[in-house]
Amino acid sequence: MKIPGFSSLEEIESHFGVAFKNKNRLNRVIKKHPMFISSYYADLIDWNDPNDPLKKMIFPSVEELNVSGSYDTSGEKENTVITGLQHKYRETALLLVTNRCAGYCRYCFRKRMVGIPTEETVKIFDLALEYIKEHKEITNVLISGGDPLTLPTEVVAYFLEELKKVSHLKFVRIGTRVPVFYPARIYEDSGLLSVFENFSKDKALYVVTHFNHEREVTAEAARSVRALMRSGVSVSNQTVLLKGVNDSPGRLASLMKSLISVGVLPYYVFQCRPVKRVKSHFQVPLKSGWEIVEKAKQELDGFGKRFRYVMSHKTGKIEIVGVIGREIYLKYHQAKDYRKVGRLFKRILTPNAGWFDDLKKPEREKEVVF
Repeated sequence: MKIPGFSSLEEIESHFGVAFKNKNRLNRVIKKHPMFISSYYADLIDWNDPNDPLKKMIFPSVEELNVSGSYDTSGEKENTVITGLQHKYRETALLLVTNRCAGYCRYCFRKRMVGIPTEETVKIFDLALEYIKEHKEITNVLISGGDPLTLPTEVVAYFLEELKKVSHLKFVRIGTRVPVFYPARIYEDSGLLSVFENFSKDKALYVVTHFNHEREVTAEAARSVRALMRSGVSVSNQTVLLKGVNDSPGRLASLMKSLISVGVLPYYVFQCRPVKRVKSHFQVPLKSGWEIVEKAKQELDGFGKRFRYVMSHKTGKIEIVGVIGREIYLKYHQAKDYRKVGRLFKRILTPNAGWFDDLKKPEREKEVVF
């Protein structure tokens, strides 16, 4: 699929009449982690504003030369059972079906593989399918990448047709930022919508979008969401809390209100992971993050604040429940060890802690198990 867009500094300078500083250093970043900005998304950016939040998410920064952090913060390597198939949570299989996206987010937690050659994506789908068939505990499959909706429609159709035949699967999710970067791919492709509609007649299909700022919720994006819903697809959204993008109660609340207004249900707000070339300039401290989330919720109705604020850690999805003084209260919303699900516990909130591993364990820790 050919998506119109920009992959070099010179193309953007020529098209938008701007000039970039530090081009040599920016090109060093791009050589390591490619840039691609769809024409549609580039038109949403104010290229004369150095602090434009959409620009910060998609345009490379010299701060990406800071290599503190890790390329695998959630333990994806250790949970890979077959090339391209991860089985971290008992009920869920995760398929990485491509390394390509409709735009390369600079905060991507799979920065190690997206847009560059990789051996981490599915090579033989039928092998992955056989694993899913053999593991009856798997009730759902998350198709991810990269972005699955950059694949040809016939490939997406094949995946869904085969998964629909697996009797113990109750639903399938597709994680995608295409409604944000290239919404016409959805509402102009009647074939894709027919594939979704046919699948939805037998099993539930969820599209999990990835809007991070209210300016991304455009009329075109809303049109793509409506097209999905008319095809029987339920649409939810996961947001990453990002410094300089949505790290204020007003911005976060405005995003949630915009999503609800077009029929997208807020699902997760993720703490930005300590990813190499990401952590230093996108991660918000946990204490600040909790305050932002809770103050944003004060501006929202029940539908707007259905999301959970979580860290996607190696051990599981850890919900940030609250902060009292120097203590942060946490709960396993999902866990690699399913026996930990629902476990409530606390840690000492150290200054500037941005991740679970930055927190200190109390001397005498009490846990509540449900």
